[in-house]
Amino acid sequence: MQNKKIKVAILGGGVAGLSAAHELIKRGFSVEMYEANNWLGGKARSVDVPNTGTDGRKNLPGEHGFRFFPRFYKHVTETMAEIPFPGNANGVFGNLTETSQILMARFDKEAVKLPARFPRSFAEAKQIFKNIEGADLGLTEEDKEFFAEKVWQLLTSCRNRRKNEYERIGWWEFLDADNHSEAYKTLFVKGLTRTLVAARAEVASTKTGGDVFIQLMFDIATPGTSSDRILNAPTNEAWINPWVKFLTEKGVVFFKNSPTIKINSDKKQITSVIVKQENKEVNVTADYYISAMPVERITPLIDDNLLYLDPTLGNVKTLSSEVSWMNGTQFYLTEDVTLIHGHAIYIDTPWALTSISQKQFWKNVDLSAFGDGKIKGILSVDVSDWNTPGILYNKPAKECSKDEIVKEIWEQLKKSLNVNGKVVLEDKHLHLAFIDPDIEFKNKVENKEPLLVNTVNSWDLRPYSYTQIPNLFLASDYVKTNTDLATMEGANEAAKRAVNNILDVTKSSAAKCTIYDLQEPLILKIFRWRDERRYAQGLQWSGSLPFGFETIGKIVAFVKRIA
Repeated sequence: MQNKKIKVAILGGGVAGLSAAHELIKRGFSVEMYEANNWLGGKARSVDVPNTGTDGRKNLPGEHGFRFFPRFYKHVTETMAEIPFPGNANGVFGNLTETSQILMARFDKEAVKLPARFPRSFAEAKQIFKNIEGADLGLTEEDKEFFAEKVWQLLTSCRNRRKNEYERIGWWEFLDADNHSEAYKTLFVKGLTRTLVAARAEVASTKTGGDVFIQLMFDIATPGTSSDRILNAPTNEAWINPWVKFLTEKGVVFFKNSPTIKINSDKKQITSVIVKQENKEVNVTADYYISAMPVERITPLIDDNLLYLDPTLGNVKTLSSEVSWMNGTQFYLTEDVTLIHGHAIYIDTPWALTSISQKQFWKNVDLSAFGDGKIKGILSVDVSDWNTPGILYNKPAKECSKDEIVKEIWEQLKKSLNVNGKVVLEDKHLHLAFIDPDIEFKNKVENKEPLLVNTVNSWDLRPYSYTQIPNLFLASDYVKTNTDLATMEGANEAAKRAVNNILDVTKSSAAKCTIYDLQEPLILKIFRWRDERRYAQGLQWSGSLPFGFETIGKIVAFVKRIA
């Protein structure tokens, strides 16, 4: 059987769908993609602000939400390097630019500047320690000591303990939040889960939160590339548009405005899918099908016939309720405000805000060519908590009008940045604000594209990229992956797993996609090996050192210092 004769229909045109198409087309398969919307790229795409371009200028650029490429991302960056971009030997991967700092902003207190990379000079290292030592974070010595011990526990726990024990423990419980200060809860417990994965600390899986925290920590502590990289232009220009162009030239056929409305099957496999095009139902047939739709989109399509073929798909329906909101709002300013050379995290904002000042990283983007020509800076903000009342209207974002959301975010930003008599944000410089159009203001506020969050015990509900249906595969961020997080990296890895399964069942001679595991320093291997033995014996984790390795205790002290 020749690969070029095998047709694969991909349902969904986000990062997962595009990644699957990318891997299949270069291996000689015939690929068609059906996307419900008029755009491709899913949550990763840019969003033009409609009707803002005047006198021949382009519409202002907006973003769906949080966007960063930490160093532990391996799958999606590998794909990016294969997408041609003029002037870049490394393709669109060359459009990633490094940040160097992270700002921790606080209500009515001086912000704290932290590194996003290992220091590259003695002066930089000295400044980092000065910033940390001079910050009054409100933490007690007991808070610091306890958190350092929990970090050490994560670092030295074996994989099986994390997967089978910590998956069943919430981040809040693991960090014993109830018995520590409010500063501890805000910084260590809520901060990571809300701002990075839009999850509630009370129900977020310690396995997922711990794994991500460890990866980011080692990214920062290891010399080399920054732990935080972002694109040097609006996402569509720097990545999505070149990707679609490349795939089109390779032979991928795209059908936009083509939502999948039904998956047909007999008692053995998928026979066809029905998509809607211009108010007509179109029957699509293929040899194999990849669902790259998000969990909330595929759930209504899982009917009794599919459950008969694969009863485990019922778990996907359960997962569909485990979603949260993480959406962006852009503030277009007549004066650029460079807060920090990287992301800002507003640790005590009720709406869990994060932001980045875009202009400093868009070196070759002329903002005067957008909108009415008056924009000199863009502050891109994400809202990760839509359920907690704000400070201005005392309402959660889900209960606010569009205008109220904009005013509330702006007020929370000012309260975090305009402190000690210093004015960073001024009302007179706010020219326009734009909320991600996935947030719809109907009888109640709705979100067309929520984000899957990893809650306690959700790992067992997540499906593999293969199913018990021989010609149906899954490629989306809810699939079981090493990344284990609803991210661009997780979506890309899931797609590669789905493609590998198709290569397997078709007995293709093409090389399989590389799947990367999360990496941790070898120096800790002895501790994890010891914990593996303890876990196999039914023993709890112990922080004591193995006999003969007492000198490694210095590592513990170092971890406590950096924590």
